[in-house]
Amino acid sequence: MHVDLLIRHGQLATMEPSGGGEAGAASEATPAPSRGRAMRDIGWVEDGAVAVKDGRIAWVGQSDAANREGIEASVEMDAGGRLVTPGLVDPHTHLVHAGSREYELALKLAGVPYLEILRRGGGILSTVKATRAASEEALTQQALVSLRRMLEGGVTTVEAKSGYGLNAEVELRQLRVAKALAELQPVEVVSTFLGPHAVPPEAKADPDAFLSEMMALLHPIHTDGLAEFADIFCEDGVFSIEQSRRFLMAAKQAGFGVKIHADEMEPLGGAELAAELGAVSADHLLAASRTGLQAMAEAGCIAVLLPGTSWNLGAKTHADARYLIDEAGAAVALATDYNPGSCPTESLQLIMALAANVLRMTPEEILTAVTRNAAFAVGRGERIGSIAVGKQADLCVWNARNPAYLVYHFGVNHVDTVVKRGTVVVQDGRRVG
Repeated sequence: MHVDLLIRHGQLATMEPSGGGEAGAASEATPAPSRGRAMRDIGWVEDGAVAVKDGRIAWVGQSDAANREGIEASVEMDAGGRLVTPGLVDPHTHLVHAGSREYELALKLAGVPYLEILRRGGGILSTVKATRAASEEALTQQALVSLRRMLEGGVTTVEAKSGYGLNAEVELRQLRVAKALAELQPVEVVSTFLGPHAVPPEAKADPDAFLSEMMALLHPIHTDGLAEFADIFCEDGVFSIEQSRRFLMAAKQAGFGVKIHADEMEPLGGAELAAELGAVSADHLLAASRTGLQAMAEAGCIAVLLPGTSWNLGAKTHADARYLIDEAGAAVALATDYNPGSCPTESLQLIMALAANVLRMTPEEILTAVTRNAAFAVGRGERIGSIAVGKQADLCVWNARNPAYLVYHFGVNHVDTVVKRGTVVVQDGRRVG
């Protein structure tokens, strides 16, 4: 068999359960995220090889078996015993925005709560003002800088939420920019409509009318292919359970997959609502009840945890990853929550380190959470997130020999090579082409 690219002598984390990616096997017949303690099964292949043809994985197995199979390649790469994984997936970001909010640091250090900063016109509303004033070109250029950082850090697919327009014109502008970004650089961009991210000042007197305005956008956004998912910030002082149910039910009826910013600061019941509605994911979950977390797990709703946000905000509690994994048997994913205020970082590798040190997740669970499970959280689990025959060839070669080193040695970029759809797009940690 002749292939385009053959990576030999890698320590493969296929992310296929029980090594299902070995010996040329295709991925499982009914792919699903890894749940509970199964998140520790990373499909390890010693001295492995991966063959790529026409942008997809054509063969997976041990390096000596590649010789016996007669695999020849146009390009061969010797991983030299280094770790090879699927490309990372960041399933929760606010990629498209303008401006920055470093001036809020002093308020945060003084102990001013985030909701109080929001009431003073900061937080989301500050970014809304900057984003409304920005052109599509300005938004595009700022996002391209972030996407390059993400790619060089191993991220090959990213979710991008709107939510900094809070009116029809700018919400659509953000979504158009996100769609255009997918054609301008290698990282795959999955769009989410988050129109109800906050109540704008002009709608304070009638937030239900504002919510109706956002709901009116659902059909044209879906028809024009500007977003696959819809999301809402269900939180005290923002949108109630009743308002969130109303919006998300309308989104489901319009054809969207639904997500929810749930129980970040107050235990409103967002996790329970996510389970009730069959949401693809519920995100944040710092204040979620264990009843709600269990209901999510039973409903198959992925818990997307954002430890960078809780750490950066100085939260006294963090999402209960250990309960989700050990007791509820949930599927857990990790994301940066990249945004200009509460978590201004594009580094998913930093989040991985925080997941170990703050959430007490194991290296294997963390790797599952940023590959296989994150892929399912953005509706791509059948195509990306693991190394198996037929899947898209999104791969990372790391300057590390095992997953533990990635989270143990933090604060540096461990990426050597990134492959996206079969093409090498990062070498020596730098974007090429």
